[in-house]
Amino acid sequence: MARIIEDEAGIAAVVNASKRIAVLGIKTEAQAGQPAFDVPAYLQEQGLEVIPVPVYYPEVTTILGERVYRKVADIPGGPVDLLDVFRRPNDLPPHLDDVLAAKPKVVWLQLGIRNDGFAQKLVEAGIDVVQDRCLLVDHSRYAGRQG
Repeated sequence: MARIIEDEAGIAAVVNASKRIAVLGIKTEAQAGQPAFDVPAYLQEQGLEVIPVPVYYPEVTTILGERVYRKVADIPGGPVDLLDVFRRPNDLPPHLDDVLAAKPKVVWLQLGIRNDGFAQKLVEAGIDVVQDRCLLVDHSRYAGRQG
């Protein structure tokens, strides 16, 4: 049963189970130094598959050397383990249909991002949700360890 994950053991389990990560709202190399680029770059350096899904930058075809997709549901190869989201809370609802169609195992809303209504709709559709946490911090804390 899907849930909103807030306990440390649950966070550790998500971190350790997530190998294929799509990043909605990723920024480009030109924005290095900003979390929406630096977090996915870190994840890639850790050996994880990072799939860029930028919202802006229509001319960009690759980020971090990976092909860009414009919708999460367009990513081939089945559901991603985790969708890491860099979007303001008020900007989340327009992405709901795409995220529901993509059916990632977990949606992770980055530090400072919380939208309880959006999260509840994902949980009702069978998708686990983490809100208002930094994936880089939690990955560096929990990768290879249990809660």
